[in-house]
Amino acid sequence: MSQLYASAPFLLFAFVASITPGPTNILIFSSSQRFGVKATFPAVVGGCFAASLIVFVSGAGAGEILRQHALIREAMSWAGALWLSWLSWQLFTAPAANLTNEARQPFSCRSAALLQFINPKTWMMALAVGSLFAPQSAHPLWDVLLLATWFLLISLLCLSAWALLGKAVTRLFRTTTSLVWFQRVMALCLLASAWAGMLG
Repeated sequence: MSQLYASAPFLLFAFVASITPGPTNILIFSSSQRFGVKATFPAVVGGCFAASLIVFVSGAGAGEILRQHALIREAMSWAGALWLSWLSWQLFTAPAANLTNEARQPFSCRSAALLQFINPKTWMMALAVGSLFAPQSAHPLWDVLLLATWFLLISLLCLSAWALLGKAVTRLFRTTTSLVWFQRVMALCLLASAWAGMLG
């Protein structure tokens, strides 16, 4: 029971980190709005597994590389911002006729996972886990694995909620034109979240 109580602050941290708007949440939301929850769920799984893996890898010691090498952090920031900018442009320019066109694919499992690995926000979150919730037992790797597993479960629930919310939007915006304008607002939010990390 003491281990459960000790994990309570981490569970709250994981919930806040997963539920608050960010690039992954916005892309999951937009994909679900356009293609449905079922088509978007692989991206939910891919993003959550990748983020939890980063939590484990960082907690196991690899996160020190980012702490000690500013150039690597800078390269990751630019790569993430540029890729997210390209994705926001694709979302912004998708015409009304292509909202249900198969040529436009939903956010994929691979893309969601890749986003986590080049997103400096994900790594900073993982570094915070290692700093704030560092294992104190005789089996630190096991404790880190437990934290990563808890993070996986919580993030799956949170991103699934974003996917469900995205699908619900189609009931509010019933015309094609309104859906297109909504997706353009989401594209601008994605662009802002990408460069906020660079400028922050």
